[in-house]
This record gives sequence, structure tokens and C-alpha cells, in this order.
Amino acid sequence: MRAFLGWLASFRLRILLRTSFLFLALVVVLMTVSVLQEEKQRSFNNYQAGLEKTKEQIVARLHHPAGQLALLNPRWDAASAAAGRPLVLPFSGIDFDDQNKVRNAIEMANCLIQYPDHGSLCVAIGNNPWAGGFIYVAGTFASEPLLAHRIGDEFLDGAHRLRVTVRLGEQSWRWIAPFETVNGAPAGADEGVRGRFTGYLERPGRDYTGARPQREFRGWVWQRGRCLEAADDPENCRRKAFFSLRLPIESLRAAILQPGKPAWPPADLDQYRVQVEVLPPGDGPPRFASDRPGVEPPPFALDAMARLLQPGETLTLARLQDEREFPVARLAGRDEAGETSSPLLTRLIRHLPVDTLDTPVVELEDEIVTGLGSYRLRLVGDARSVDQRLSAVATRLSWFFSAMLGAIAVAWLVIEAGLIRRIARLTRRTRGLSRSVQADGGLERYELADLRGRDELGLLASGLDDLLRRVREDAGRERIRAAQEKDMWHAVGHEIMSPLQSLLALHGDPADPSHRYISRMQQAVRVLYGSASPSEAFAGSQLEIASLDLAAFLRHVAENAGIADLSCAGVDAPVLVRADEFALEDVLAHLLRNAERYRAPGSPITLTLSADEHQASVSVANRGPGIAEEMLERIFEYGVSDQADAGAAGNRGQGLFVARTYMAKMGGTIVARNSADGVAFVLSLPRADFAPAR
Repeated sequence: MRAFLGWLASFRLRILLRTSFLFLALVVVLMTVSVLQEEKQRSFNNYQAGLEKTKEQIVARLHHPAGQLALLNPRWDAASAAAGRPLVLPFSGIDFDDQNKVRNAIEMANCLIQYPDHGSLCVAIGNNPWAGGFIYVAGTFASEPLLAHRIGDEFLDGAHRLRVTVRLGEQSWRWIAPFETVNGAPAGADEGVRGRFTGYLERPGRDYTGARPQREFRGWVWQRGRCLEAADDPENCRRKAFFSLRLPIESLRAAILQPGKPAWPPADLDQYRVQVEVLPPGDGPPRFASDRPGVEPPPFALDAMARLLQPGETLTLARLQDEREFPVARLAGRDEAGETSSPLLTRLIRHLPVDTLDTPVVELEDEIVTGLGSYRLRLVGDARSVDQRLSAVATRLSWFFSAMLGAIAVAWLVIEAGLIRRIARLTRRTRGLSRSVQADGGLERYELADLRGRDELGLLASGLDDLLRRVREDAGRERIRAAQEKDMWHAVGHEIMSPLQSLLALHGDPADPSHRYISRMQQAVRVLYGSASPSEAFAGSQLEIASLDLAAFLRHVAENAGIADLSCAGVDAPVLVRADEFALEDVLAHLLRNAERYRAPGSPITLTLSADEHQASVSVANRGPGIAEEMLERIFEYGVSDQADAGAAGNRGQGLFVARTYMAKMGGTIVARNSADGVAFVLSLPRADFAPAR
């Protein structure tokens, strides 16, 4: 587990950088989704509030006389207006004798249809059947100063006149109404001429001798005194005139006089056609004709309220009669064209959770009361249309989100290529270099020169490359030195072995003490001969282990060691151990020299032998300074010495290393112990009569 964590730690910087960019991209995505969710919640709330306002706005319009006019005449359009179809006014009737009242009524109801050349016309009936079976006609036209009909003249074509035609299927009513002045002052400074149109049933010819005016036919006209064009002749310039008529229709009166409650408006009202013409004196073209082309659409109709509806919303109007609903109109909001939305964003927005109503379909109702009954308004909206509109907005802004993610990706690629990739290469080479140095020291195949640069990582790679070059140079010099040292040991060994061989021939008797010391010298030279370093030589040395009387051996060492105050204890009886005589003598020689070096002046050195059935132990003790506790084991390592100039004095710190190495090869141990007044080194060897033979 620790090795795995160490391996994972080598990727920590790369993982940190890559995780940071991943986290940054994730934060951008989550932030975008959070903004979309908040916008969806806000849009849902605004949609519900907006639907309430739309309903209130529609109800307010329908309560206005213009709205009630559209509600009472749901099929009113430009074609029916040009054909002269009468409308049902939101009033019971019109005071046609008063210009101001007539103007206020038709302007509030907004029933005037505009014609070219300052013309307009409104044809309607009242919403109260008891006001009489009349058709009201009001409008404007432009003409030269009106020429009045002279009272008593049997010919009516010498004055300005109106021709009014009302058709109902095969029936028709036609009136000709010449203009006649009225005695009295003008009603205002801007009113130039005021008069009336006296209605006669139209005859085929010009002669109206004996014709009597229609009593129920009433008409008034008010012509302004100001010219339409200021540059024209004031006497003959064209001026604008306003007129109002009341037309008696027998079929409407018959519908009222039926037994029971009359059906109003009449069922055949859509079949009535009213045509109005303003004729000049003589046979000239009409100054105004209601059937001329160029009629503008009605100023307000139920279809106009569709512009208040958003996509997915539906407005239904129904007339209430006898607790039943009779549909009048059904309007739907138009879908917005030209706005594209991403299907992926639409699907995402649709699944975003928001706090909304139990059902996405919102239904609002209200009731509008008119003179002809009540109407129920039902407005239905689908809150899911918010998703589509929000998706269109999100699609337009998606480039910003894409640009942010693109910038993060570009920044990651730049750092990946310029930093992380170089870090990974440097890490791989450094790890391989570490393994190679630990294994075989082969540094030649590792190069860092391609990673050098002027930035921080390049400077680090440059430093490592320079250091690696120095290490290679030092390693090369070390190999050369080791080879030279090995050659030196070969030469030294060769030069020493020849004289020693000659001396051994002179002292060939094994009982001769010189023979023993010459053999020890040859053994030491053979151990070091041909080795690159002393430590390798001692570790690879081969010992000849045999049975040895340890008691006699210790007495011989004490007698020939040449150390004053050296005594032996416990050597009276023979003790057989398994050991190499020369190696064991080297071990005791190293221990006795150390004991002599560190003992107090004049104090003794004691060799003490003790044995049990399994092993024998030899203690080399002196009186003097103790060894630090942390050094009791380290003193047996190669090169460890307490003297700063040990190498210069000939002490390489290898004596105790050699002692432990030889003891281990003989199957024994060596330990150092502090006593009350000095230090004791204890050697343990297996008994020859106990250890199994090899």
C-alpha cells in the first residue's frame, strides 16, 4: 500500500492540474444549468402573472364600447363593412339630431370605416329593440360647398343629395334625400353650413311632383367652413362634411312587433346591405360612394385581440343564454417565427425542476355583461411554452458558454503540451535514472538536454542535466580509480607473496612460531588479493573451519600478543569450538588493539572464557570510557571510526567490521556492551562437540 501511494504521489502535480481544469469546466456547466433553472422559474412566475394581466387587459377592452362592438359583431371584417352590413351598437340608439352626440357615440364605439378622400361611414342598429326599427348611418365626405334644394322645386337634381339603398334579399328600399338649409346661426365658428337631408322614395325620373317626404326618414349634415387645402379658393374649395341618418326599415319593425319577446338583433341582420352615395348637382360623379374600392379594415375586431396572446395561449368567447354557451370566437396566439432553438437545450430545460402549478395548463375565466346578454371569456395558457422561448434565448447565448469551455480546453491543451508533458517526461527519466543508479550505475543512456529551456522547468532540467553529467564524470573517474586500485592490489600482492613464500621455505617447520606468522600474512594477502575494495575482499573471503581448543588458543594469544597487563581467566580446561584459527586470531588482535587504545593508563585487559553445552563465549574487557548507546551497533560498520583523521593515522574503521564478518562466517556472534567501569566485547562460538558436522 505504501509503495502504491508513493507511485501515485509521483502523479500528484499532473492530477492536480488536470483535476483543476476538469473542476473548472464542471463549475461552468453547473453554473449554466443553475442559471437556466433560475430563469425557467422566473419565466414560469412571470408567465402566470402575465397571463393574468393579459386577461385583465382583454376584459377591459371588451368592457369598452369598442370592445363590446367587436363582441356583438364577431364576424365584422373589411368585406362586410364595404358591403354595408349593419352593426349592432353597444348603445340602445343614437341621438342623430345632435352632431356632438353622434360623433361621441360612433367614435367611442369605433365603428367608422375609413374610405379614400376623407370619407368614412358607420352603419348600425341599436342594441335595444324598443328603440325602433331603424338603421343609423353616420359618416363624412368631402365636397365643394353644399348647394341646397329650393323649396317648391319639383326637380331634386339641382342640389346636393344623398342616395340611400337598403337591400334584404329580394326586398329593397331606396331614398333620395336633397340637402336643405335650416334657419338659425351656425353651431360653431368652424361649422360653415348646417342643414338636413329630406328623404323621398326614389323615382325613376327627375320629376318628383306631388312626392311627399318620408316622415321617419331623418338626416342631418354639418359642413365645415374651412377648406381642406389652404391654397384653394375659399368660395369654391372642397370642405369636409359630417352627416347622420335614421332609416326606417319595415322588416325591422315587423320583427319587433312579433308576439312574445323579440329576437334582437334579427337573425337576418347579416343579409342587410346599405349603400350610401353623395351626389353633386346635375349628373356628375358621386362625391362619396360606400361601394367604392379602397375601404380600410375595421379599426377594431375580435381578431385584433389575437396579438395580445402568446404562442400556446387560446382565447374562447361564448354567449350565455339559458345556462348554455354558444361559441362566438376562438383565438389562438401565433407562433413566433425565425427563432431557432437547440433540441438538446430544449430537452434539458424541459427536465429542469421548478416550483409551479400542479398542471402546466393555466385556465382563467371572466364574464362580460352587454346590453344583449352576458359573454363568458375563457383564457387558456400552456406554461410549457416558456421552455421553448427560454430554449431560443439559451440557443442565442450558447456561443458564450461554448466559448468559455473552449477557452478552458485551449488553456488545458497549452499547459498539457507546454508543462505537463515535459513534467511527465522528466518524471519518467528521473525514475528510470534512480532505478538505474541503484541497479547497475548505467547513466550513459539518460539524457535531459532536450528538456532544457529558459522557463522554470527548463532551468530545473538544465540543473539536473548538469548534475547528471557531473555524476557520470565522477562515476567514470571512480571506475578508473577502482581499476587502478585493483591493479595496485594485484601488484602489491604479487610483490608481497614472493618474499613470503621464500620466508616460508626458510621456516618450514610448523612448530616454528615464524612459520605461523608467515602463514597468517599469506592468508591476509590472499583475502585482499584481486579485490576492488577491502569490504568486498572481507565479505568474499573463504575460511577453513575446524575444531579448535579455545582455552589453549587464548593462552597462546595472551602470551604472544605483546600487551602489558593482559590476563586470561577460565582457560584451565580444554574447550573445543568450531573456528578458523587465523581468522579468530585476527578478530582477537583487532579487539585487543582497541582495548589497549581506549583503556585507562595502567589498567588491565582481561580475556575471560566461559562455556556451556552449546557454545563458548570469550569476553575482552577493559577499563575506560564507554561507547555511546547509539554507536553500539554502528561501530561494526565498515569505515566507522571515532577519530577524524583515522585514515591519515592508518585506521580505516575496518577492524570491527572484519571481526563481525569473520565471526559470522564461523557461525558465531560478536557484541559490544558497556560495563560499570569500561567496555566488554563478547565473542560467541558453537561448541565442536555440539555443532553438527558439515
